[in-house]
Order: sequence, then C-alpha cells, then structure tokens
Amino acid sequence: MSKLRKLTDKIKPTFEKGGKLSFLYSTFEAFESFLFVPNRVTRSGVHVRDSVDIKRVMTAVMIALVPSLLFGIYNIGYQHNLASNAGMEFWEMVWFGILKILPLYLVSYIVGLGIEFISAQLRGHEVSEGYLVSGLIIPLIIPITTPLWMLALAVAFAVIIGKEIFGGTGMNIWNPALVARAFLFFAYPSHMSGDKVWVAGVDGFSGATPLAQTSEGLSSLHYSVSDMFFGFIPGSVGETSTLAILLGAVFLIYTGIGSWKIMLSTVAGGLVMGFIANLAAPSADCAMAIPAWYHLIMGGFAFGAVFMATDPVTAAQTESGKWIYGFLIGVLAVIIRLFNPGYPEGMMLAILLMNTFAPVIDHIVVGRNIKRRLKRAKTV
Repeated sequence: MSKLRKLTDKIKPTFEKGGKLSFLYSTFEAFESFLFVPNRVTRSGVHVRDSVDIKRVMTAVMIALVPSLLFGIYNIGYQHNLASNAGMEFWEMVWFGILKILPLYLVSYIVGLGIEFISAQLRGHEVSEGYLVSGLIIPLIIPITTPLWMLALAVAFAVIIGKEIFGGTGMNIWNPALVARAFLFFAYPSHMSGDKVWVAGVDGFSGATPLAQTSEGLSSLHYSVSDMFFGFIPGSVGETSTLAILLGAVFLIYTGIGSWKIMLSTVAGGLVMGFIANLAAPSADCAMAIPAWYHLIMGGFAFGAVFMATDPVTAAQTESGKWIYGFLIGVLAVIIRLFNPGYPEGMMLAILLMNTFAPVIDHIVVGRNIKRRLKRAKTV
C-alpha cells in the first residue's frame, strides 16, 4: 500500500487546481478516498473531532449486510435445486447463486456510480460514498430474475430523481434503494407484484412467498416457522433470512450506526397492529388471523426495519420522533399487508410514506419541546 500511496501523491498535483487534469479532480478524489483514509484535518474554529465519517458509516452498513447477502446467494441455488430437483451439492448451489446475482450487482454499480461520477464532475463536487450502500441493497430487495434493463432504469431513476435532484447524498427525502423498488413496482407490476417470486433458472415455475399464501388464509401457509426464520423460502435475495438480518442488526446497534429505537418501535408497531387484526378477524382462517409475530419473519419486514427504516438521512432525527416514526412504519406495513390484496408486502410503501412525514414528526417534537421549556421558564 505504501507504493500505491506514493504513486497517488505523485500524480495528485495533476488533478488539483492548476493541474492539466484539474477538471477530473472529483473523480481522482473519489478513488483516493476509497483507497485511503482521508488525510485532511480541522485547522480552525471549534469542531467536534471524531474519527467517524461517511466512509466509515457506509463501510459498517455494508459489513452488516454481508450475512443477508451470503445467505441470499445460497438460497437462490437452494430454491432452484428444490424446484428443479437437480440434486445439487452445497457449493453448486452457492455458485449458481453467485452467477445469478453478479449481473444485478454489475448493473447496479455501473449505472449508479456512473451517474454519481458524472453528476459530481458537472457540479464540481466530491463523489459521495452513499451509493455504495444503496447499490448493495437494491439487488437484495428485488426478484432475482428482474431483467437487467429494468434494473438499469430503476437505478437511474433512484439516483437522479430520488437523490441527485435534491442535491445528492444527505439531501434526499426518500431512501434511494426503496425508490428503485417503487419504480419497478409501479412501472412493471407484473415483475414486482409482490405475490410471487420466480425461482431462478426454472422456466414456468413460480414459488409463492409466505405472504402470498397467507393472503388467501392461514391454512394456505405451507412453510414452517423455522423455514421462515432461517430463510429457506422464496423471496427477494436479502429479505428471506430473519436470522441473517438480526446478525446485521446487532452489528449496527453495537457500532452505533443503526438506531435501536427505530428498530424496536417498528417491531412494536407491527405487533400491535397484528394483535388488533387478530381480535377483529372474522374467522380463524383468514389473513387477519395470522399470528401477529408472523409478520416479523415474513416478507421484507425485518430487512426494512433494520436496514432501511434506520437510514439516518431519511428517518426522523429527534429521539422522541424516532419512536413515533418507527411505530407508524410497523403499523402501516401490517395494514397494507392485510387490507390491500393486490400488494401483500407493505414494508416498502410504509417506509416511503413515513420518509415523507419524518420532517413533520421532528417539527412537531421540536415545537412541543420549545413550548414546554418556555412554559417552564415562565413558571420559574
């Protein structure tokens, strides 16, 4: 690495102001910050000095996503083997999964980072590391057989309309990965209907997800609790294994990157709404009769609560607001699942809706705090 550092320092003046390639400084700086820890320090004024920067935050989130990614890769091959009865061994299933998901990641990063680099060059800004996480999440929350051209359009829409149009990373009001999924859902509903997931590599075969089965009644559910918890079910790549997601959640909470308040309140909201639905269920064999805690291990509930509801840019920022924000996400997700037969998975829409109202929640919380303090001051 020392030789690479010396080479980087040697060519750096060429890209700095006054150099022959100064117009490409944003691109050079992006590669430099990707390879090395930034060597800039605060020289004036009063600042909070901390080693945590965007690069470290993004790295922590990517590490937390690894268990879901690895299991998802295996589950792609496992579902294919189960459907085709191919008699594949463990490593054959893993290799099959890698071959299926690799093109999705290539498209996700080539298109997404390409737009990020072009935007940074045009504006003369630094290239943010924010898309490294979004680019990793997007292939995890879509069907594995999503056509690559559709994915390219969704990524372009998410980066341009969902983020760059607002000013880039840190300025967006919606989670970019969910914007990409929403684009696919509304533009190509036949591929993202939410009721079925096509098993990779098996023409004409579809595997209904647990959510799709329970929409027709509890007796239609053919997956065991252990299968749903460990993830041996059809579904989007990163959303099937609750265990893998929990491992990521523990890491995010331990590092202080993810808000445990949002995660816990989202779970609480889902359980409360699930229990209310149980009490109001017209029969013992209907969608409303699904045990409340089943919602936590089906579909994208756990993945959304851990990796997307906690997005520090689009979530509520106040401590009290985080409880309200997360609770409403859980409630809305279950409501959409139970009362919208055309879309059994409600987590995406619930998070996007609460992304929109997160600033309002913070405004109300801050306003109430100000009024309470003014009242206390008058009393004193």
